[in-house]
Amino acid sequence: MAFSEQLVQKALIQQQNEINDYSIYTLLARHEPDPHNVKLLHKIAEEEKAHYHFCRTLTGKELKASRPLVLFYLILIKLLGTSFAAKFMESREVDAEAFYLDLAKDIPEAKQIYDQETRHENRLLTLLHDKKLNYAGAIVLGMNDALVELTGTLCGVALAFSKTATVGVTGLIMGIAASLSMAGSAYLESKESPVDAIDPKLYALNTGLAYIGTTALLVAPYFLFGSMALALGTMFVFAVLVIWLYSFYISVAKDAPFGSRFISMMALTFGVALISFGIGFAAKRYMGVDL
Repeated sequence: MAFSEQLVQKALIQQQNEINDYSIYTLLARHEPDPHNVKLLHKIAEEEKAHYHFCRTLTGKELKASRPLVLFYLILIKLLGTSFAAKFMESREVDAEAFYLDLAKDIPEAKQIYDQETRHENRLLTLLHDKKLNYAGAIVLGMNDALVELTGTLCGVALAFSKTATVGVTGLIMGIAASLSMAGSAYLESKESPVDAIDPKLYALNTGLAYIGTTALLVAPYFLFGSMALALGTMFVFAVLVIWLYSFYISVAKDAPFGSRFISMMALTFGVALISFGIGFAAKRYMGVDL
């Protein structure tokens, strides 16, 4: 059967995606300690390999996996876990589903691949056992709380204090103290958690370190710049970056919409910052606080 040039080009793109996914799933399985996960990942990898061979019948070409992409996913699983990396991979499958569904009009075999892409793999991914995903949630918790609390606090004291270094030191002290409190709360909360796989000490450590890390990022501009306006502006840029990372993680890990999560977090963070800024302005003008 002769195929059109347009179809061959689309098949080449999909063929590259399939060999990339096969290599990534194989690599994930190789670095996965849980035997249950290894079995599932190998099963998905073999399906991706079969999809690659199907596309090869359309293109007549052999392709190799993209090494930079495979390395990226290896780093991703080391940082955020197997489930997150696998779900992120599957979020790219929308174009693949459309390709196979359109192709099924002329090649019935493509319908079977479409069914696997839309149902079977997604069902397998929900069965993955990933302890790291629980601890990644602790990191997100620490980032989220530090973001809302510290952004508001720093905006408030920025108007009350005249020196950026004073604002930075104040924010750092408050951030460290709050991180210890947050870690303690996370420890107690995780001890009451029904999830046996969670180590309360490790959960608390991840939460506290995430809080401190976010604090360091937010207060850094106050030590780098002497201009309060520049320090505030840079802090807000960093805050938007953290919000984007937080929203991205939640959208992938929990299949939640990115846009609404990002907007709500932006509104909450900057709303608190605006109120705190007003309090700092009032303290400086009406109470004579100026340090």
